[in-house]
Amino acid sequence: MGRFLWHKISNGLFTLWGVATLVFLIFSVLPGDPAQMMLDQNEGSEQLAALKQKYGFNLPMYKQYAFYINDLSPLSFHSTDPNAFNYFDPKKHSGLLLLQTASQQWVLKWPYLRTSYQKQGKAVSAVLAETLPNTIVLAVSAITVALILGIFLGVLSMTYHQTLWDQSILFISTLGMSVPSFLSAILFSWLFGYVWHDWTQLNMTGSFYEIDDFGMGRQIQWSNLILPALVLGIRPVAVITQLTRSSLLDVYTQEYIKTAYAKGLSKQQVLVRHALKNAMNPVITALSGYFASMLAGAVFVEYIFGWKGLGKEIVTALNFLDIPVLMGSVLTIAFLFIVINIFVDLIYTLIDPQVKIN
Repeated sequence: MGRFLWHKISNGLFTLWGVATLVFLIFSVLPGDPAQMMLDQNEGSEQLAALKQKYGFNLPMYKQYAFYINDLSPLSFHSTDPNAFNYFDPKKHSGLLLLQTASQQWVLKWPYLRTSYQKQGKAVSAVLAETLPNTIVLAVSAITVALILGIFLGVLSMTYHQTLWDQSILFISTLGMSVPSFLSAILFSWLFGYVWHDWTQLNMTGSFYEIDDFGMGRQIQWSNLILPALVLGIRPVAVITQLTRSSLLDVYTQEYIKTAYAKGLSKQQVLVRHALKNAMNPVITALSGYFASMLAGAVFVEYIFGWKGLGKEIVTALNFLDIPVLMGSVLTIAFLFIVINIFVDLIYTLIDPQVKIN
């Protein structure tokens, strides 16, 4: 187990380094000048030069990259020269000083994602703390809907194999995989939030938390979760349905299923105790991939429904060239993707004894 976890964690760290490098290179060549966006219409040559010096925009690309990786690393190195340039200041930010020499400090800290260009110097970690929970709530709700409906429809399709029910379910699931999420979001928002609003009482847009009428605090609006969760869950429902169907059809050809029937077990007992459990491996694989991708794929859905999550924040950051927020968001999604994959690999050993940890 320890060797397995170490192998997965080391691969995950290498993947994160690759993602960080790729993200840095991509966002470094984006058209536009973040310094000019920060100054807006108040741009002056002296102000522009001062801002570029403050944020290191005037440094060579390799130095900017070195500072970026140093800020992300839990173990970072910083000059003790008060005039030296640093994004992370050990005096201002929390960190454990491990070693100090005449010219350098070694600091153990959480990965530093820097500050937003557009939110008056607000820490990117604080921006993520406000928006990521909303996206996780949306993704968990969507994947729960997808899991329940997908397994139910998959079992139903397998039970009525090669009948009208089976063909209808396959057609609907194929259609669900084909329709883009942004198109589904627009249609659902217009139909259920506008055309049929009197019947559904659902809003076209709205977030998980909303300020009450008296401005005294935030209130959870569960109704605003329904439409975006359904839209985000359409594609995984289709995938889980087809995977459950095909996996069950394969499992029912195995000898132990025939043995279970020979022992006098009912169809329901065979399905629940033997077939469904052993057919879940490909479903869990798809589930883990879709859950992680939902954190990135929720961009359009959140923006259309006005859901104040990480996806909507990414769109806003792109509009204003808020590079630290963009880079922090992408790295957070990559980190969660890696953690989820490790967790799923461990779950395999619990649901299928044939899977061994090497």
